[in-house]
Amino acid sequence: MTVNQRVPTEGVIRARIATQLIFLVCGLGMASWAPMVPFAKDRLGLNDANLGLFLLLLGAGSMLMMPTSGWLVSRFGSRLVMACAALVMALSLPLLLVLSSIPTMAITLFIFGASIGTIDVAMNAHGVQVQNLYGKPIMSSLHGLFSVGGLFGSLGLGLLIKLGLNPMYAIICIALLMILITLTQYKNLFPADTERQSMSEFSTTTEEPEPAGGKQSASWLHGSVLFLGFMCFAVFLAEGAILDWSAIFLRDVKGINIELAGLGYASFSIAMALMRLVGDKLVVRLNSKTVVVGGSLVGAIGLLLAIVTPWVWGGLVGFVLLGLGVANIVPIFFSAAGRLPGISPTVSLPAITTIGYMGLLAGPALLGFIAYHFSLSIALGFTALLLVIVALVYKLKGSPS
Repeated sequence: MTVNQRVPTEGVIRARIATQLIFLVCGLGMASWAPMVPFAKDRLGLNDANLGLFLLLLGAGSMLMMPTSGWLVSRFGSRLVMACAALVMALSLPLLLVLSSIPTMAITLFIFGASIGTIDVAMNAHGVQVQNLYGKPIMSSLHGLFSVGGLFGSLGLGLLIKLGLNPMYAIICIALLMILITLTQYKNLFPADTERQSMSEFSTTTEEPEPAGGKQSASWLHGSVLFLGFMCFAVFLAEGAILDWSAIFLRDVKGINIELAGLGYASFSIAMALMRLVGDKLVVRLNSKTVVVGGSLVGAIGLLLAIVTPWVWGGLVGFVLLGLGVANIVPIFFSAAGRLPGISPTVSLPAITTIGYMGLLAGPALLGFIAYHFSLSIALGFTALLLVIVALVYKLKGSPS
């Protein structure tokens, strides 16, 4: 992995910290949904198949906004797009905890998903520009703060409830924290003019000219974009399986108390956060192919361990291995997407993110149908198989950039 070598200015350093905190906000909001899934399932009276279909609404909202987010970022800058999406996400969370009407819950979940899709594209686009100006790989550390947010979101809500705080008050505290971070860090993010200058400067270092505006839509069908997109799909499906199904898996299959059901995603997030925080150095010391291939295999082993072990702690160890394995794969793919010759990041990143997030947000719906017709364990086993395929394919093909 290569980026322009330069000494970062104070403004770039502040922008990196602010971007990390926006990743934290996204992870915090997204993971806070995980421990709420069993509550929503019981409150709405859904079976596994219906829950899987219901979760599809979250993915639909996200995927609808991802292609549009690229245009919004190029038109208004990622700073404004990130801030608006973060506020919508924070305001949606308390509603997801209390709505008992299926139509209103469906609409809110769709809006919540749309905010996730929007902020994800914007923060990764911003992260690529910060990395270009920073002079060395930082994407793993950015995603590391997303995982830290995932830890606090999944574990924090359950812990606050366990300590006796009303669930509504607990989720409002989390939402207020997200709003506070977003508003205080807004000024440190790059304005639109700085982003455009960075993109223009970096595009001169590519070997191929950026395609004309009339040809950029075809970049969605570029072989490198599709390859990275479908690799992201498989890895994101593993993350989505833990986000949406780990609490139910631990409660219904392993017999854990519902107050502790968030431990599955929490253990996954801890492992992922720790590995991502050292991921930039790991990628430099090893190489992208080793990290992707080895990580995919470790993740598959972890999922299989979680499935076959009869003990709760064994399942948690499996989730830890999954987090360690897949932690740095997506940052590598996103960095590669921002460096594809001849394709603007405002085109490649929304395309790859959209395809990838089909796995994170729509994939769990597929797992729901598999779980309904077979079992949840078989559905998770299917996810492990996809990770093995990622390892084999990437071993043969490698990075397209």
